[in-house]
Amino acid sequence: MEDLTQLSYALDTFYFLVSGALVMWMAAGFAMLEAGLVRAKNTAEILTKNVSLFAIACIMYMLMGYNIMYPGDAVSSIWPGISFLLGGDNTVEAVLAGGDDAPYYSGMADFFFQVVFVATAMSIVSGAVAERMKLWSFLVFAVFMTGLIYPIQGYWKWGGGFLDAMGFQDFAGSGVVHLCGAAAALAGVILLGARKGKYGPNGEVRAIPGANMPLATLGMFILWLGWFGFNGGSELKISDVGEANAVAMVFVNTNMAAAGGVIAALLTARLVFGKADLTMALNGALAGLVAITAEPLAPSALWATIVGVIGGIIVVFSIITMDKLKIDDPVGAISVHGVVGMWGLLAVPFSNGDATFGTQITGLVVILAWTFAASFIVWLVIKAVMGIRVSEEEEYEGVDIGECGLEAYPEFTGSRGSGA
Repeated sequence: MEDLTQLSYALDTFYFLVSGALVMWMAAGFAMLEAGLVRAKNTAEILTKNVSLFAIACIMYMLMGYNIMYPGDAVSSIWPGISFLLGGDNTVEAVLAGGDDAPYYSGMADFFFQVVFVATAMSIVSGAVAERMKLWSFLVFAVFMTGLIYPIQGYWKWGGGFLDAMGFQDFAGSGVVHLCGAAAALAGVILLGARKGKYGPNGEVRAIPGANMPLATLGMFILWLGWFGFNGGSELKISDVGEANAVAMVFVNTNMAAAGGVIAALLTARLVFGKADLTMALNGALAGLVAITAEPLAPSALWATIVGVIGGIIVVFSIITMDKLKIDDPVGAISVHGVVGMWGLLAVPFSNGDATFGTQITGLVVILAWTFAASFIVWLVIKAVMGIRVSEEEEYEGVDIGECGLEAYPEFTGSRGSGA
């Protein structure tokens, strides 16, 4: 029996770690997607942001974020308290103790799996503020986002806080991760303003094409792959027949929702614009993935596809609406992760009998309000102290030169600055 217990513990720990590694690979997906959807003159800076934010997330979550999100003794169901530095791992005695309280995977594996989720939330912010934000201002915000803002709302659901107690359902984070990241991005975009030339004097929207659609497409496929770890790993166990079947169902539903999102976004774009739109198809896939993340286990494969289809339709109209409101989001992150994240939360009661629309709406509003308000304050302070927007000249020349001192494609732009 002891051997079986230890084998199950090892298997679940291994599965957790591999799932975390898949989610970590999503960082590459975000980097490639964003690099493809911005202009060539801003590519090196956005890659720098994606590498740096991942490192900041890891360090800040180790120092304080994890203990805030999963405190040993919370102050209350609303405020978890603050403690510092990551603790130790499980003992053999604790594992072999049996019962509901016995750990079934390594505590360090749990930290690793959770920290890559934090980085995912922060990656959402990166694309929305691209092409005109100061690099160091963004990185300062990343410190507060990953060390404090994200962990507090994460505690409210996943750490045993009041949202969890009231029955709010969010399996893998349509709200806790995606809506949170989008709300932080929205606060930053509002204070930052639109890119120069994005909107005309009469309110017309001017398209600013990205530099590399193959790279953006590669980024989308990397994210699609990584999402199997994102949702599949959130089942937490795989070491018995029931859990293994559950993980398989999560994988299938995740895949089907993405497929539904692609087709729906492509068809919607055809009806609205008269032509197929690759960027909408890419965002449709991500919208389907975001939508199913709140509940990828309970639905049938058909319903998961429908959830993705609705997400794919929503994201096209949301991106159009954001532009009408002059909310300039170069990659559509606020629409994909925020607006569709809301749909994902509201879709849960259709397949999960434990969820109610009242609790889902409450959780949605709480996550949105907290993250937006806290982020707005932090962005406002950063703006007052060091500024958040590059100069008009730097924006025209490209933030690669102004912020990083190099270009991603020097043989094509030739250091002319006004390249695409």
